[in-house]
Amino acid sequence: MFVDSHAHLDGEEFDEDRDAVIERARSAGVSAILNVGTGDPHSGALQKAIALAEQHADIYAAVGTHPHDARLFDTAAEELLVTLAANPRVIAWGEIGLDFHYDNSPRDVQLRVFARQLEIARELQLPVIIHTREAETETIDILRDQWAGSDLPGIMHCFSGSLSLAEQALALDFYISFSGIVTFKKAEDLRAVAREVPLEKLLIETDCPFLAPIPYRGKRNEPGYVVEVARTVAAVHGTTLEEIARITKSNFERIFGLG
Repeated sequence: MFVDSHAHLDGEEFDEDRDAVIERARSAGVSAILNVGTGDPHSGALQKAIALAEQHADIYAAVGTHPHDARLFDTAAEELLVTLAANPRVIAWGEIGLDFHYDNSPRDVQLRVFARQLEIARELQLPVIIHTREAETETIDILRDQWAGSDLPGIMHCFSGSLSLAEQALALDFYISFSGIVTFKKAEDLRAVAREVPLEKLLIETDCPFLAPIPYRGKRNEPGYVVEVARTVAAVHGTTLEEIARITKSNFERIFGLG
């Protein structure tokens, strides 16, 4: 049984056939999905993620303010997020972090909001889901300052960074989650990183509706396609698809105290 450790099933991309997508995932052997809420915290977007988790026993939710939306994080947003995080279907805080590629929010704001959200997650004793793009040094620096010593796990989601970033994250007791990117033909460097990540620290995800793996690249991604990510990771580690499914499911359950 597979686990999609990061999906965005509440997005409008699935409004026409969400139930069918979920059933296809189950038919593919996906036993759990972590649906990560994103968007303007004042818009009701995060509530949609929780509502979906409340409707399905095999779907969980995470809430947080994405670095793209950091400029929208204020006292009201913080209070709302804390309230939403108290819902028993919410098992993580995220995705949070830094994105210096698009800079949809000013970098100084991203840094401040990232640090504050790590503080809140520590207070609430919730694992964190980290988004980082073109901000490796800054991400690790903040995690060392704000998360080290918390005795809480974290996930480097949709990992596409360097081996150095992976090693530093592992030293902070983070798990490394690989998405469909690892299947891409030109992703040899990323597969080399995946080979170095210990199996007990591996996760797999789709980040759907984005980044569909080969052979679905260019199409809308969905949780059932996480099997193709597992297939590539299994090949990289010289093991079986079934073993990667078992290990990543066990890792997911360990992080969140499930199973």
